[in-house]
Amino acid sequence: MTATDSRTKSPQPRLRADALRNRERIIAAARQTMVEFGAEVSLDEIARRAGVGNATLYRHFPDRLELIHHVTLSVMSRTADCAETALAEEPDAFQALRRFVHAAVEERIGALCPLLSDGVDLDHPELRAARGRLETAIEAVMGAARDSGQLRTDIAVGDLMVALTQLTRPLPGSGCIDFDKFVHRHLQLFLDGLLAPARSELPGAAATLEDLRHRS
Repeated sequence: MTATDSRTKSPQPRLRADALRNRERIIAAARQTMVEFGAEVSLDEIARRAGVGNATLYRHFPDRLELIHHVTLSVMSRTADCAETALAEEPDAFQALRRFVHAAVEERIGALCPLLSDGVDLDHPELRAARGRLETAIEAVMGAARDSGQLRTDIAVGDLMVALTQLTRPLPGSGCIDFDKFVHRHLQLFLDGLLAPARSELPGAAATLEDLRHRS
C-alpha cells in the first residue's frame, strides 16, 4: 500500500492519550528539524528530538511522505488558529493583522514550500480542507483591516503569503541559526508598508493564493 493509499483509507481508531502525545511530539520535532535541515533530515534525528524510539515513529508514520503530509497539516491548522484568534481578540483590525503575521512566523509557515516537494499529494482532501480553512482565515483578517481603512487596497492574500514565505523561508544546513532574530524586525517594516494611504503604486496586480498555485 502506498503512502497516499494509507492516508485515504478508513479512519483509524482513536489513539490513547499517551500515543496521541507521542504523535504530537513527533510532528512538532519533525517541523523543527525540517526547518533546520530540510525535508530529507534523518528520521532517526526526528525520533531523537521527539524523545521516542524509531519503532514508535514508524508506527505512527510509515514513511517520510506520510510524516511530511501531517507536518504540513499541522502548520496550516496552527497558522489558521493564529489568524482566527487574532481577529477574535484584537479590537483593532490592523493590530489583528500584525499579530497574525508575527504568529505565522513562529509557526514556520515559510517552511511549507520546501516540504511540498514531488510526491506530496497537494490535492489530498485533508490538504485541500486545511488550505481552504487557512485561506478563509487570512482573508477574514485582511478583509477586516481593509474595511477599517488601514490596509491599502491593492494587496491580496497572495501578496501577504509571498512576503511571509520569502522573509521566513528556512535556510537548511546553512548554519544561520541566528537568522530568526531578524525576522520580526523585517516583518514590522513590511507591515508598515501595508498601511493606508499607500505611499507608492505597486507594479502588476494583487496576487491571490490561486495565482500562486497556478504559477507554481
